[in-house]
Amino acid sequence: MKVTIKPGTARGEITAPPSKSAAHRALICGALSEGSTVHGVSDSDDMRATLSCLDALGAKVSRGGDSVRIGGLDPLNIGDCTLYCGESGSTLRFLLPLCLISGAKISLRGTEKLISRPLDVYEKLCRERGFLYEAGKDCVTVSGRLAPGVYDVSMSKSSQFTTGLLFALSTLDGESRIDVAGKAESTSYVDLTLSVMRDFGARVSKIEGGYSVSGNTLYRSLSYDVEGDRSNAAFLSALNFFGGNVGVKGLSPVSVQGDRIYPELFEKIQKGERVDVSDCPDLAPILFALGAYRGSARITGTSRLRYKESDRAEAMKRELSAFGIETEVREDEVVISGELHAPHRILSSHNDHRVAMALAVLCTVTGGEIDGAEAVAKSYPDFYKDIIKLGIEVGYSGS
Repeated sequence: MKVTIKPGTARGEITAPPSKSAAHRALICGALSEGSTVHGVSDSDDMRATLSCLDALGAKVSRGGDSVRIGGLDPLNIGDCTLYCGESGSTLRFLLPLCLISGAKISLRGTEKLISRPLDVYEKLCRERGFLYEAGKDCVTVSGRLAPGVYDVSMSKSSQFTTGLLFALSTLDGESRIDVAGKAESTSYVDLTLSVMRDFGARVSKIEGGYSVSGNTLYRSLSYDVEGDRSNAAFLSALNFFGGNVGVKGLSPVSVQGDRIYPELFEKIQKGERVDVSDCPDLAPILFALGAYRGSARITGTSRLRYKESDRAEAMKRELSAFGIETEVREDEVVISGELHAPHRILSSHNDHRVAMALAVLCTVTGGEIDGAEAVAKSYPDFYKDIIKLGIEVGYSGS
């Protein structure tokens, strides 16, 4: 699908979509309870993937609107099955350790791009313990029985490995510890995991050098409200960078989401200061777009962007070049310079939801056409509808 965006100034109030990050975690905790209701679950592709996989693992799942009734998942009684993760890295990495509780043979399927993203922490864990680990182009098959103990985990490429192990280890019969080796990235996402797990009754904590997990968790049955998504709210708030007047509602003032810092980073871009995205890589595409509008930016902590839905630094470099912007991609830094003009060709989303939204925001200044615009369905299916509500003219073409 292509969208054509006309230049315009956004004005009005909009409610942020529910947090994808919090919803993944709440749904897994809810599944491990006898029966919980999670309110504020979007109909995005990633949410559908997690719900489908939890159902396949044995949870009872029923949906009504944006609320999901879920519970009854017993990791010890999971049988052989296949999980369809789509393109959701969170679904794959959060659930794979839970597949290593019962000893069942479980295949986790996804797009080739998803399966090509780093899974080395889990592969190493399985190899060291003699578990089955078979990887193909679009599938990973595992089988094994985790035991309580000490687990060494690298968070240099993703914090999602730690989150997945926290869920699984909490169900085991005994105490466990996760030791984080080397540089830890995106620790705020693990803070979110700890917060949601504690809400559901898990005894998990941050300790020096890692995390401790008490086993035998009896997950509480809750009515849980998912807070607004700071990551996606950033794309809406970015419209104010161009003279808009957009208010974003539904954001918790006490959120632990790592991307809650986006207003501070926007201000740094405006002032020409260096911005570091080590702990908030999902904000990188919109920060690149704002830097392009300003005519210069220096953004560090970008090395992990190559492991996302696209190689985000390279994808944005290619698309910003159509606007007349030069982007130098270094090992852990991106430098942007140039004078913005209307794109001289059709833009590409690179099948990446955050690239698509960043380009759309920039096109409200210059106008432009984006191919593969449907990529936003991964996290924010109503994105174009919402910016239309704010006064931006959007046209659709193609299927």
